[in-house]
Amino acid sequence: MKISAISGNNDYDFYKNMKGKTNIDFLENISQSIDNKAFVKLTLSKPKYQGDLKNIYARLVLIKNQSKISFTFRYQTRDEVKNMEIAEALQFIETQIGTTFLNAVLFSTYSETTILFNKKGENPQFSSKIIKDNDLSRGTREGVKTIAHDNEKQRLISPKSLYLNDLGITSKEGIVKNDAQHKYRQINKYVEIIESLIKENPLPKDAIIADFGSGKGYLTFALYDYLISNLNLTPSVFGFELRENLVQLCNDIAHKNEFKQLKFIAQDINDFEEKHLDMLIALHACDIATDIAIAKGIKAQAKIIVVAPCCHKQIRKQLAVKNEMQPILRHGIMEERQAEILTDGIRALLLEAHGYKTKVFEFISTEHTPKNVMIVGVKNKAKKEAFAQIERIKTHYGITYHHLETLLENNSA
Repeated sequence: MKISAISGNNDYDFYKNMKGKTNIDFLENISQSIDNKAFVKLTLSKPKYQGDLKNIYARLVLIKNQSKISFTFRYQTRDEVKNMEIAEALQFIETQIGTTFLNAVLFSTYSETTILFNKKGENPQFSSKIIKDNDLSRGTREGVKTIAHDNEKQRLISPKSLYLNDLGITSKEGIVKNDAQHKYRQINKYVEIIESLIKENPLPKDAIIADFGSGKGYLTFALYDYLISNLNLTPSVFGFELRENLVQLCNDIAHKNEFKQLKFIAQDINDFEEKHLDMLIALHACDIATDIAIAKGIKAQAKIIVVAPCCHKQIRKQLAVKNEMQPILRHGIMEERQAEILTDGIRALLLEAHGYKTKVFEFISTEHTPKNVMIVGVKNKAKKEAFAQIERIKTHYGITYHHLETLLENNSA
């Protein structure tokens, strides 16, 4: 269905007199609000079916002087943003109302309009609340705020944080440098993911956290800052990194910022021994280093394990497919991608077999890095059938062993 704007110059009168009772009328209202520059935001909620996607939020933005609708897809552990042309956006909204989401609310500078469906996605109930004349200036200001694509977003990690200047992310005035914008977004996206995990699985006040391969410490500092500043915890956070110059730099910055329980240690991951951890993190640990980190976390009974794998050489070297997949996997690029899927898929299954509930999802968009898969394990009940599932997968693809298996052979869940 093509949505057309309703003509008319006085959109306040339009909102005051509208009598639509169907989703078609609701869509027309959206179109009209955009046409009359009154659109503020749209929210889609109450998913019809259980799943990872919880809500969708839409707002009007200007990108290269062109109006578009920016959609934020809010999943359990992440947000994804997609910008659409107006016509495409309206068609997309039409496919979501009453089918994917049972509730939709349109906020304009003049009105708050709602459509609500029953559990079957039927019998829509349409209502509208007019914003009074003396509220128009407030509504107008809200509308103006939403249209600027460059409008400063509220972040969990403030650019005013002094350690960000020490790390070269911001200027002395607390302004994010142009060449560090992507890093600043990555830091905040990472903390958003951690925030979501901790909300569902609270850490003890004195949590012990190990971060393997901490590098220059961008994410380690941000995590510590969030835990003490936002959650009022008193955690002990340890960043492990082989390069001693980076360890010294990070310890100096931690001392300067009075982060008393944040320590960086020059140590090989293989030499780490800890009887107990509350959270283990290993981002972009290469090839089997990810497996070593996961094994260390499982053996330390870590409540939460977070890894973002990098490189998948161990499984790719073993692939010996002699079934219907062989014609596809004879192409090197396809074999490489399949090896990544198998490596990380088996990692998730092994976590489940050893008592963790897992999620595998995109960490950051591929415009920043192609290595963007994150695996999260949260302590749960062991899924013993996962062992048999792994064996079937290995047989199908000619895989002899997965390195994480060998590390966990003597571990009891």
